[in-house]
Amino acid sequence: MFWPQTPRKEPRLLHWRRSQKKRACCEIWLMGIDVDPKYGGTGASFFSSILVIEELAKVDPSVSVLCDIHNTLITSLFQGLGTEEQKETYLPRLCKDTVGSFCLSEAGAGSDAFSLKTTAQKHKDYYVINGSKMWISNSEQAGVFLVMANADLSAGYRGITCFIVPKETEGFHIGKKEDKLGLRASSTCGLTFDNVKVPESNILGKLGHGYKYAIGMLNEGRIGIAAQMVGLAQGCFDNTIPYTKQRLQFGKRIFDFQGMQHQISHVATQLEAARLLTYNAARLKEAGRPFKKEACMAKYFASELAGMTTSKCLEWMGGVGFTKDYPIEKYYRDAKIGTIYEGTSNIQLSTIAKFIDQEY
Repeated sequence: MFWPQTPRKEPRLLHWRRSQKKRACCEIWLMGIDVDPKYGGTGASFFSSILVIEELAKVDPSVSVLCDIHNTLITSLFQGLGTEEQKETYLPRLCKDTVGSFCLSEAGAGSDAFSLKTTAQKHKDYYVINGSKMWISNSEQAGVFLVMANADLSAGYRGITCFIVPKETEGFHIGKKEDKLGLRASSTCGLTFDNVKVPESNILGKLGHGYKYAIGMLNEGRIGIAAQMVGLAQGCFDNTIPYTKQRLQFGKRIFDFQGMQHQISHVATQLEAARLLTYNAARLKEAGRPFKKEACMAKYFASELAGMTTSKCLEWMGGVGFTKDYPIEKYYRDAKIGTIYEGTSNIQLSTIAKFIDQEY
């Protein structure tokens, strides 16, 4: 990757206005990668989506996560669960000019996602949604929201249902953008639902099956986050190694010290391992084979690796790595969220252990 001779403040994509970022992604066909061409998509594969997510993250993980959520969650849910009318209404827009947002997390429902309190009460042929959501990605740019709400509290999590809520719906409010450590070009907002009225026809899939859809989509989404973390780590690595070959200390390149070579080789090997774990999970998913354990392994390993890689790269850069004149500190900040969202590292480890317990 190109290493500038003079410092630059941030990767170029970060300077785009959010409207430009969204428009550019639509213009180069990144918002409907595996959507059927009859709805305006490119008709490519899930694996293609993973490759796009990885490549974007090498430059700016914020743009990558926008495409990740849009392709691995939103368009996938519409294609897999939507009625023909819902597909014809929303998919062409999602491929052309509209961002989607997936709304699950709440103040008391993070890792314990199904303890959500947002309700959807039935009235004749419509539902009234009340409640709130937190940490919702893409929310500032999104035009359509897939909202998980409980339509039958007596059934517990089996009452959770997925509702399509357009941005302009009365009573639906988007809160302020969170002031985050990293992924600062990606909007993360709270949402409130104050007697939001949606027609029964806006149920995506079956009534009370929302928890199943959320589990399924999070499994796919974890592959996307793994790809994002691999791309982020690779981008940071690519921006750092040329510096170690240019910087002279004690009469030779930093890269020529054996201690540095061993560290660099270790990170490069771990990067390749994370990439192969991610590609394998994507391959299994695309082939219709079980992939949940592999998705958790890829997400866990890639997220932990991104943190380690960006930390090492910052150290290899020395003092300049700690400044905002170069992009290394940004990669370092962006990497931290990988061990938190779409299932923390501990959640991934617990899930992997369940599969191992079943296998033996």
